[in-house]
Amino acid sequence: MAYKLWYWPSIQGRGEFVRLALEGAEIAYEDCARGVGEEGLMADLNDRTGRTPFAPPYLELDGLVIAQVANILMYLGERHGLAPSTMADRLWLNQLQLTIADLVAEVHNVHHPVAMMDYYDDQKPEAVRAAKQFREERLPKYLGHLEDAVQANPGDWLIDHKWSYADTSLFQVIEGLRYMFPKRMKTLEPDHPNLVRIHDQVAGLPGIKAYLKSDRRLAFNTDGIFRAYPELDAV
Repeated sequence: MAYKLWYWPSIQGRGEFVRLALEGAEIAYEDCARGVGEEGLMADLNDRTGRTPFAPPYLELDGLVIAQVANILMYLGERHGLAPSTMADRLWLNQLQLTIADLVAEVHNVHHPVAMMDYYDDQKPEAVRAAKQFREERLPKYLGHLEDAVQANPGDWLIDHKWSYADTSLFQVIEGLRYMFPKRMKTLEPDHPNLVRIHDQVAGLPGIKAYLKSDRRLAFNTDGIFRAYPELDAV
């Protein structure tokens, strides 16, 4: 039976981190809201009782419902061999995934630094200020930590000698940052060659290559997490 993935149908967002792991491993899944729309997604979420997800994305299989990106990926990693075998290595991989989640949250806060539900245009001056600090201080710190994490592993990937869900997540981070901050990333990428290398290796995986060429891969847009506002970018 295929997994049921529930996430907003018109954006990549946080759901894309789950999609990439599924696509890379060529695991069957149904992207449910692509069929029933946002109203169908909200109806499914609101009709649930008991141990319910707080928000999408969430993954469903045979009555089991898992929410939160890192939690979903940890489950898929252990079930489908997308994570290492030892407890110490699995915890390290999950730690990196949680750090990526922190980075993604800060990326979102760049263009919505005052209020999540307000329009970007209503907080543009504050966003310009937040973007400057993020570009100059936070982004190099995150990329430096992830670069060090790659260097700590003797293999070709973030851990072991086989790609994991954290590698596909790293691919999405680099893709999103290139879209949102093309000038800044052009400056920073030479200092982080291993992140670029892993990005390119993920892009070459057969499942990912096919996914990127398909209509299942939505384009980045100004409704998602990574948003390209030229006034927020600089070298």
